[in-house]
Amino acid sequence: MLAAHEGCSYRGERTGTRDVPLCRPPVVNRNCVPAVMRLIRRVAVLLICMTNCPTLIVTVGLPARGKTYISKKLTRYLNWIGVPTREFNVGQYRREFVKIYKSFEFFRPDNEEGLKIRRQCASAALNDVREYLTEDGGQVAVFDATNTTRERRETILEFAEQNGFKVFFVESVCEDPDVIQENIVQVKLGSPDYTNCNTEEAVEDFMKRIKCYENSDLSYIKIMDVGQRYLVNRVLDHIQSRIVYYLMNIHITPRSIYLCRHGESELNVKGRIGGDSGLTIRGKEFAKKLSHFIQEQNISDLKVWTSQMKRTIQTAEALNVPYEQWKVLNEIDAGVCEELMYEEIQKNYPLEFALRDQDKYRYRYPKGESYEDLVQRLEPVIMELERQENVLVICHQAVMRCLLAYFLDKTAEELPYLKCPLHTVLKLTPVAYGCKVESISLNVDAVNTHRERPANVDVSRMSEEALLTVPSHQ
Repeated sequence: MLAAHEGCSYRGERTGTRDVPLCRPPVVNRNCVPAVMRLIRRVAVLLICMTNCPTLIVTVGLPARGKTYISKKLTRYLNWIGVPTREFNVGQYRREFVKIYKSFEFFRPDNEEGLKIRRQCASAALNDVREYLTEDGGQVAVFDATNTTRERRETILEFAEQNGFKVFFVESVCEDPDVIQENIVQVKLGSPDYTNCNTEEAVEDFMKRIKCYENSDLSYIKIMDVGQRYLVNRVLDHIQSRIVYYLMNIHITPRSIYLCRHGESELNVKGRIGGDSGLTIRGKEFAKKLSHFIQEQNISDLKVWTSQMKRTIQTAEALNVPYEQWKVLNEIDAGVCEELMYEEIQKNYPLEFALRDQDKYRYRYPKGESYEDLVQRLEPVIMELERQENVLVICHQAVMRCLLAYFLDKTAEELPYLKCPLHTVLKLTPVAYGCKVESISLNVDAVNTHRERPANVDVSRMSEEALLTVPSHQ
């Protein structure tokens, strides 16, 4: 259990061990009255703050500690699970304000002009945070900056108090010089700040930007040496607990994730959705070619996951390697429409067919599932994929769309229409701020199962209009 009392912190590693809580009674003297008053005001804000009031996530840490990496991944994850989230990178505001970066001198604490500009940029970012959380329907904002001084954090806390936002600090601390150097070379040298610099000059300049900072003692998670240890303090609500859970599962170890669908199935050929049919001759040929492809990749410690449906298991069997079945990887449940052709759904359930076209992500089949349901079902898979290294996931069209949308940061509107053709492997390689995608066709013919959104989605449309984008089949 995380710290339940103010002033109590639990320290532990990934093994789950933890030390005795460090509890100290508050000491008040005449010199700390202003601090006490600020604390009282914050407690009052917390007491009147609604459970679902917006959350402001604030990164803390020196440059080259992975703050932006964490911010982007966290933003992507929260959006994927349905929590409207946006990242506000103060460095980007600074680049827009100061078009040409000269040197580390800009960041010196005694550079009055640079300090003024950085404060203006932070203020502009906070104004955009306010607009997003109060007017644009946002639920979480990620304020991505160093925020290493007590003064800056006080400013952010006062801003949050005035606007009724909860604050959760995410601090990244790294003392490993090799990790810091690698981060500078891989990420920072690609920054617009160093467009015209050679590598040695850029590294030297960036190292000079790294300054000392002070600690914080509020609601936070502290990530030490890219996930070797964690310190969590005063988690206030469900969103913050989800953030902690997610951040304690990600890592930066180089790896690749391979996604593919099962081989072509008998129901695929007939144009029928769902079901639990076996593979066609072409589907079995794909399974053999997939085996050759995996062998050629020479992947160390590859894990193979399938659903519990016949067509993915038959595909995995051809690999002649151990594999693990996940029930949560089963295809989306089409309910009363299972094993029907699109033509039959239009004939028997025309209203349902139109409603699904109007909002494919949120539409739920009668007695079945929606894509939104499927995303929630697949969250444990995403968490485990973040923890693992090299994995091959043999799954289904809707499932693959959901997983792909997470890694490629696609919206709920884009997700149900992502193209995931049969007999094609997608190789996903996480990089600094995103994911590199390679599409590899194994050159085995297969039926097309992708149906685009028709132009006319009105419930009164003609059958011909509703079926206009249905792929051909037997």
